[in-house]
Amino acid sequence: MADHFEPYGGQVVPEIALKRVKTWVDQYPKIAHQHKDSEGRHPKITLFYPGEEYDPVILDLIADLCRQGLGEVEIHLHHDNDTSHGVSEKLKNFKETLSQRHRLLSKDIKTGEVKYAFIHGNWTLDNSRKDGKWCGVNDEIQILLETGCYADYTLPSAPSDTQTAKINSIYYAVDDPMRPKSHNTGVDARVNHLNETDLLMIQGPLTLNWKRRKWGILPRIESGVLAADNPISKLRVALWVKQGIHVLDRPEWVFIKVHGHGCQEKNMSYLLSKGFDELFSILESEYNDGKNFILHYVTTREMFNLVKAAEAGEKGAPQDFFNYRLVPMSNG
Repeated sequence: MADHFEPYGGQVVPEIALKRVKTWVDQYPKIAHQHKDSEGRHPKITLFYPGEEYDPVILDLIADLCRQGLGEVEIHLHHDNDTSHGVSEKLKNFKETLSQRHRLLSKDIKTGEVKYAFIHGNWTLDNSRKDGKWCGVNDEIQILLETGCYADYTLPSAPSDTQTAKINSIYYAVDDPMRPKSHNTGVDARVNHLNETDLLMIQGPLTLNWKRRKWGILPRIESGVLAADNPISKLRVALWVKQGIHVLDRPEWVFIKVHGHGCQEKNMSYLLSKGFDELFSILESEYNDGKNFILHYVTTREMFNLVKAAEAGEKGAPQDFFNYRLVPMSNG
């Protein structure tokens, strides 16, 4: 679960932003503690916090949720008409603040480098809107790599024009610093093929839902969004599983990344009252029989570690590799 966690969404006053987060940190643990995966681990959520909304009080509250083992924090950013230097400084400064002030993000176990995952605000990664709004930086993928980004989790974004041609994939984007949307295509992650130079893209499911139609005629887009206006259902979860997103030559490890805007009141009310409970209940009853399916709740960091273990040709159960390359900053 990769949430675009925006407490100040709608340009609310600090009191409302704080109230939103307090509701989250009070209610989410109560729900998560009622559910477990195949190893007895509770559901984890990765909160992608916007750098432009930095609030130390709120980040301390979220950090406490993470220390309970129920989630992790990564970087989200909204920007417009930016420059290469500008976005680089924003990312480096926010990374430093999260890691040093709040002991969030992760570090490479070999180099000690602070690393982060990324979601681009408005889905406009690498200046991918046709009109150039909400970014402005054609070499953004290279900047992400230079500033310590371990993977991007922005996609899918359909029906936006920021959606890539490549879907339902785990792949590497090769940056063309002179042109936008370099991640439109890429090279699939594959067993025994390590890539340490390009930006890893981990996409969520994208397909059509023919059982949920617009105007009773057109199929609606299924993009793994967790929102009040698109309730969780067995059909939706089955569509996510059916896409079979995986590292090539390791099809038995199916990666499902869903997303949402959980700090919007409407979504928050739905998710914390019944949405999350329904989602976890479906996963645990339908996809955790120990034979056909074995369920693992993971953060985006742990998902990245599994990709890297698969690329290295490692053999074993997924839980053997949750800390394969990156560990939380709070570990030491």
